Amino acid sequence: MTKEFSPIEWGNNRLSVLDQTLLPFQKKFIICRTYKEVGAAIKDMKLRGAPLIGIAAAFGMAMEAKKIKASSYEKFSKSLKAAGEELIKTRPTAVNLKWAVNRMLNFMESNRERRIESLKDLLAGEAVKIYKEDLENNKLIGKFGSELIREKDTILTHCNAGALATAGYGTALGVIRAANEKKKKITVYIDETRPYLQGARLTAWEMSEEKIPHFLITDNMAGFFMSKGKINVVIVGADRITANGDVANKIGTYSLAVLAYANKIPFYVAAPSSTIDFSLKTGDMIPIEMRSEDEVKKIFGKDIAPLKTRALHPAFDVTPAKYVSAIITEKGVIRAPFDMNLEKIFQNKEIVADL
Repeated sequence: MTKEFSPIEWGNNRLSVLDQTLLPFQKKFIICRTYKEVGAAIKDMKLRGAPLIGIAAAFGMAMEAKKIKASSYEKFSKSLKAAGEELIKTRPTAVNLKWAVNRMLNFMESNRERRIESLKDLLAGEAVKIYKEDLENNKLIGKFGSELIREKDTILTHCNAGALATAGYGTALGVIRAANEKKKKITVYIDETRPYLQGARLTAWEMSEEKIPHFLITDNMAGFFMSKGKINVVIVGADRITANGDVANKIGTYSLAVLAYANKIPFYVAAPSSTIDFSLKTGDMIPIEMRSEDEVKKIFGKDIAPLKTRALHPAFDVTPAKYVSAIITEKGVIRAPFDMNLEKIFQNKEIVADL
């Protein structure tokens, strides 16, 4: 793997997707030819990660646009809006999905005077633009975030917020990659991230490919290593950040934030601006996706609990802003008070390095 690695490829109105459910044991790409196939890949976790599912949805919209047979803008827009609504429903917590769909629809509306065939090409171009912007944003996140990492730091991360979750390079892992590129001699601790094992299967794979020193630990080991002084920094990604700085991320993130706070360890969140949802004031307003209980009761298709035992599977939890040391974005490092500083930076389009 190189820093330019991407889990998707676009061409000929088709999206080639690396099937992340098979990693690290098998590297296989699947081909999505319709927006419904893109939606199924998102829902079934073939591709995952908040930025990436937004990008994939944009390409799904571009696919559907090419297939729509309509002579009028009204009919064309009605069909594309319906496709967008279906895509948004696939995973409700990550706001990047809705953001990307809305961006495509807004772009369509702003170009409504174009010929339909020309508009179809323009929409495909906008999806590519979203992809390229994410890659560039990831590198900026890595640049700003790496300045927070000291020589020989040990960094704990949760789930997978790397190249596999984005257009490439990564958010939380982008920070780690950038620090490694600066020869800071870091070591990474990777939570396995039950029940889907994104840490064990995906983050460990990325770190192995990059030859970055790392240890895999079970989720319930994090407090032990923090208490022993083995972890200096925690960095995670995000699926949605509300206006006050509350953060929705993979289930288990909240526990890490509380542990880090108790052990006086900085807890950083790395995410692009598309993850910030100013329409929600606080984290308790974020819809939390509930996934199948079989994903808890089974590992790789094998039962690990009695058949009659019921299980619960919220895919995400919410970390209150008070536990977040800083949010690392493509605009810089943003600190509390988040309700003021997030709006200042992103609503007013000001650019800072560290606020």
